[in-house]
Amino acid sequence: MLNSRIKQNNPLFEKKRIHISSKRQITIPAKYYEALGLTKELDCIYSNGMLILTPVKKDELTFSAEILADLIDQGYAGEKLLSEFKKTTHQIRPAIEKMIEEADALAKLSSENYVDPTDAIFGTDELES
Repeated sequence: MLNSRIKQNNPLFEKKRIHISSKRQITIPAKYYEALGLTKELDCIYSNGMLILTPVKKDELTFSAEILADLIDQGYAGEKLLSEFKKTTHQIRPAIEKMIEEADALAKLSSENYVDPTDAIFGTDELES
């Protein structure tokens, strides 16, 4: 009983029941959306029987220095530099996601066809007790 009273009076804790549509979609209450500064994406974490939705933290400095140095080396300056920088930074996430998908597929394929070379030496029989 005390726990529920603490949670109800805690400004850092608020509970609200929301509807899940037939397409498995939810609507985030405007109050939460604005308070978290959400845009178009959330990170969704499943843990201990819970879904945890957190704002995507934009690491605006990711590769920024390297991208700018490369664009300057290519001769870009002024508005054209800004335009190319925006274009290039928007291409990073899809490229990384594609690399992760390819790595996952390769790992899956490798694990399905994996043969332990020590089996020929030691055998595959379980130790007898």
